[in-house]
Amino acid sequence: MKNSSVIGIIGGIAVIVIVLGIVLTFNQESDVIKVEDVFDKEIQPVEVPEIQEKLDEIKKIADESEYINLPREWITSGPFQIDRSKYAIGESIFIRMGGMDENEKGQIAVFRQLNSTHQTVYHTISFDGKDKSASNTYFTPQILKSKGICSIDDLMGKWTLVFRGTNYSNLDFEIDERVLPGTNIETVC
Repeated sequence: MKNSSVIGIIGGIAVIVIVLGIVLTFNQESDVIKVEDVFDKEIQPVEVPEIQEKLDEIKKIADESEYINLPREWITSGPFQIDRSKYAIGESIFIRMGGMDENEKGQIAVFRQLNSTHQTVYHTISFDGKDKSASNTYFTPQILKSKGICSIDDLMGKWTLVFRGTNYSNLDFEIDERVLPGTNIETVC
């Protein structure tokens, strides 16, 4: 008898729990948010004057620029190569170093022309054949007050790569009047 009364009590509790669950389910507010169906609707463009002004400015810069991406020519001196002989203002100069001997160690000194008789160091890049016999690097000449380059006039002209610590010939390149679109060319001095 005890077993049947225990089973009866458990059965009664189960029925009460089920009934309470059903009542609470129907009385609760739904947490589901209704979302508008936009798949079949056409999206209307919103004109924002600031965006249009920026697009017009970019188009104007691109139209005014005489920038033409020149083909790569890979000029070589020993294990060093640069990708062109002429660059636009804002273009990066890529340098490949490949097949260096273990004993080759030094610096690539990047010189820019000051006048017909003088040059100044713009940048140096160290190399060590013991660490890497091949690598690639680049630099981008830009207007910098700290380097005494105040305007695009200071960037334009002849530049030279000198391979300090080696007997390799220098590599010359030129930065001409073309401007890579998007390049900041404001005078700083």
